[in-house]
Amino acid sequence: MSIRPLSGLLADVKTGTAAKDQIKIADLIEAFHERGFGFFLFLFALPAALPLPALGIGTLLALPLIFLTAQQAYGRHAIWLPGKVTNQIIETQQLHGFIDKAMPWVEKLEILFCPRFGFITQKPFSFFAGIAGFIMALSVLFPVPLTNTVPSIGIALMAVGILMRDGLAILAGMTIGLIWVFLLVYAVVVFGPEGLDWVKETVKSYIG
Repeated sequence: MSIRPLSGLLADVKTGTAAKDQIKIADLIEAFHERGFGFFLFLFALPAALPLPALGIGTLLALPLIFLTAQQAYGRHAIWLPGKVTNQIIETQQLHGFIDKAMPWVEKLEILFCPRFGFITQKPFSFFAGIAGFIMALSVLFPVPLTNTVPSIGIALMAVGILMRDGLAILAGMTIGLIWVFLLVYAVVVFGPEGLDWVKETVKSYIG
């Protein structure tokens, strides 16, 4: 069975909601189904990937990332959110405006990211991808400047892979994020707390 590209999925969402003035977040989750993980993970991982000073932003954004990746690791096919969240209303006009603005970017992404290595997006590999994302999200909790960027980029890349059904992107995100987490743990074990300072200074030297 052929896999619908993300642009086709967004077009279907727009068509399916055209007759409604408002929709619930629950309706969006149902429309995206398991790809909803990719949408929400990307939504929170992208700002966490920005190399901002220690303003607590990474720690704040890590909480929803942990919540979502834990559900992935548990094996859920679709996101579970509290009823207070899923019952929130979105104006259809705003949703359609967002889709119209996003569509050109999505079509460009589809040139680079496309359905491939589909087995990586399915069980049992998706279970390990969820665990990897959970570990990476935990590392974002550490309030150390500049050390949230790489694991968040890894999660964002995995999210794009989920959205685009691109197993290679998921594998690349897992590799980038887990290698970084390993290096952080290694630095702490070998050098103690000063290891994190060494990592911070090393990162600063590379980004100027």
